[in-house]
Amino acid sequence: MARVFVARMVGLPVLGPDGERIGRVRDAVCAVSVGPRPPRVLGLVVMVGSRRRIFVPMLRVTAVDAAAVTLATGQVNLRAFAQRPNEVLVVGEMLDARVRVVDHDADAQVADVLMEHQRSRDWLVTRVAVRELVGRLGRRGPIQVLPWAAISGLSLDETGQGTEQLLSTFEDMRPADIAHALMDLPQRRRHDVADGLGDDRLADVLEELPSSEQQDLLRHLSTERAADVLEEMDPDDAADLLADLPGAESEELLGLMEPEESEPVRRLLSYSSNTAGGLMTPEPIVLQPGATIAEALAHVRNPDITPALASMVFVCRPPTATPTGRYLGCVHSQRLLREAPSDLVAGVLDSELTRIGPDATLAEVTRYFATYNLVCGPVIDEAGHLVGAVTVDDVLDHLLPEDWRSHPDPEPAPPATPPAPVPGASRA
Repeated sequence: MARVFVARMVGLPVLGPDGERIGRVRDAVCAVSVGPRPPRVLGLVVMVGSRRRIFVPMLRVTAVDAAAVTLATGQVNLRAFAQRPNEVLVVGEMLDARVRVVDHDADAQVADVLMEHQRSRDWLVTRVAVRELVGRLGRRGPIQVLPWAAISGLSLDETGQGTEQLLSTFEDMRPADIAHALMDLPQRRRHDVADGLGDDRLADVLEELPSSEQQDLLRHLSTERAADVLEEMDPDDAADLLADLPGAESEELLGLMEPEESEPVRRLLSYSSNTAGGLMTPEPIVLQPGATIAEALAHVRNPDITPALASMVFVCRPPTATPTGRYLGCVHSQRLLREAPSDLVAGVLDSELTRIGPDATLAEVTRYFATYNLVCGPVIDEAGHLVGAVTVDDVLDHLLPEDWRSHPDPEPAPPATPPAPVPGASRA
């Protein structure tokens, strides 16, 4: 009989019978269990593409090993996963939960859950890995793997549920994937995760959440920590978030931020949200004309710079912080790769590229990118100073519906001929 710890499955590729990749495991879903009877594992939550989470019944799983989960068929239902009232997410709701070890009535915390394949073809949660909490300070003892019936208190109730195992699961995930996973957790669980994330990591995740979830998490934090997290966000994302808050609340948070962090955010808030000034980031790559190609490439290689911003370097007279001195031109990153490292950026400037004014509308900015096949463009004020750069991802964020993060993918079109029913497709 196959047996596997669920937390170790997270991130494994899910393959079809011919080895075709379908997605990655994100969680397991089991039925609510009452009493000592082990709960049945109903299926897996699988991330398909960049954002869509779907449900795959366990009866379609033919093999689970350290490298992958293999299905009996490559045909899956692409409807977005929605948790039902009689279901529990193993990673999202069981891990880190507080339980009691029955035989000596001790408190413990769930570290992992073992599911086991039965002769009946069902998968059951048969054993639970726990750490006992010892002493008045709740120090954790060594991990014990106990039968399901040897513990009590593991249910849908959120009370006493910690976050350590869930946070460790999130460590290697992209911020956008963490944000999508958070939206499927209960509110209290989301707040626990926010409390456990560092300011910079939480800032990255907030940037990927819909406005309503951003505001909920920000209001959960103390005002001092909320200001610290806003300082870690990109200024344009922080400005978008603050613009959705009541004026007094926004001003309080801006007042708690460091002046050098709040000043660019205040500048962005002075522009209408659907203009180049409201869309732009005030922190593009800006160099003086005496900089070398090698220096420019070093800035482009910075992993903290988004691919869109890294596609273009702007050259200006001092100062190089926006609003800069006189704007001279730009250099495309592809051009940098074709030049000698010791040459100056001033010798390869594109000074003819049409400029965008901060009052340019969203429609004008969209046509600008389409016309010149760019992913980044300079925003220049009337005095000829670079005040920021607009990137194509900023434009897409404003072109998509406001709730696009909550509904990341359209429902797939139905096939012309309905497929034959697949055994085990039911979730009952």
